[in-house]
Amino acid sequence: MTASPRSRRERPAKPALTREGIVSAAVALLRAEGLRKVTMRRLAQELDTGPASLYVYVRNTDELHAAVLDELLGTVAPPPAAGDWRERLEKVLTSYTGMLLEHPSLARSALTARPSGPNYLRLVETLLDLLGSGGVPRTQAAWGVDLLLQHATATAAEHAGDDSPGDWQALVRALREAPSDTHPHIAAGAEALLRGAPEARLSWAFQTLINGIERTAVPD
Repeated sequence: MTASPRSRRERPAKPALTREGIVSAAVALLRAEGLRKVTMRRLAQELDTGPASLYVYVRNTDELHAAVLDELLGTVAPPPAAGDWRERLEKVLTSYTGMLLEHPSLARSALTARPSGPNYLRLVETLLDLLGSGGVPRTQAAWGVDLLLQHATATAAEHAGDDSPGDWQALVRALREAPSDTHPHIAAGAEALLRGAPEARLSWAFQTLINGIERTAVPD
């Protein structure tokens, strides 16, 4: 016995589309399938609507990806309540880097994404506040925030790559076997080039940048 056709009026109504709901669905899709799948067409399928309906709330895929990034910036840990301002600043930057490392495809996209939502503004405000608490002049702090986020993002994008172990071993071999007559500095410093856990190198880089931002005036 065949079932009777079901009237559209008997189906549960779909939730109304909102920008917040679209971004939330995009974040869920990112976590499940990666950023490549976060397209307007694929998202429309998830929300049981047409792609044209999404463009009312999000102009294009680039804006969607920037909104996804801003949503995840909300998971960046706030600075500890107490402690040295440099260490507190490093904690925030490390949390930001860690968030990107959890989403490799987003880390690469973040190099060119331009988030402008509330979580991005909160992150920038936090970094400026920490630099200001250390006595860093306002203009140096402003330029410094850009530099710190660039380094953190690039680091996450680099380590989020799909390099095989063979690629890394080839690099190690090339550095260690570099002839001293043509590459004396590499031959003498090969082990130093390779030494250090990623966490230690990231910490050193942040502290180096912070110290430089504190001491280097912005040109007129």
